[in-house]
Amino acid sequence: MLENEKEICNCNMIEEFMNKIFKTYLPEKDNLIQILNEVQDEFGYIPKTAQEKISEFLKIPMAEIYGVITFYSRFTLEPKGKYTISVCLGTACYVKGSQKIMDRLKERLKIEPGQTTEDGMFSIDQTRCVGACGLAPVFTVNGEVYGKATVKKLDEVLDRIKIRRIRGLGFGDGFKILIIKNRDFKPVPESLF
Repeated sequence: MLENEKEICNCNMIEEFMNKIFKTYLPEKDNLIQILNEVQDEFGYIPKTAQEKISEFLKIPMAEIYGVITFYSRFTLEPKGKYTISVCLGTACYVKGSQKIMDRLKERLKIEPGQTTEDGMFSIDQTRCVGACGLAPVFTVNGEVYGKATVKKLDEVLDRIKIRRIRGLGFGDGFKILIIKNRDFKPVPESLF
């Protein structure tokens, strides 16, 4: 089991969900991908506990389930952040500078593609094409496409998300958000301005 799986997803909740979906499927190997899809949709990843339950239900070895999960890019073994940022590195985006966007994203979030920030807020993915080549370079945030992207546009989007998060923590009226040189944010009482 993942070290942080219990924090992210209660094992009893996983078991209850698995028992519910098993009632809608016959225990046949052909149902593996449909079951994995339902688990991915419910939890945002495929927890090990769910893999074990699927293995028992379909009488398929865990290694085979793991092989299917890692073959299809739709499935993930790691929890994603609240905001999943995908940078297209397909040919059209790459020649127009998407690698600079990816490098900046890694620098800002201090993680690599496929990882999630410690606070669970952000994940980075690399994609090969999002079907928006005319808008290259492109990045997405939770599926929302940002075309004709630049490092500056990425910084603006990340700043907006972080400011919304600070305001969501209760620092709204009566506070201004002070942006420090390294793009950290601090709520400061307006009376200090």
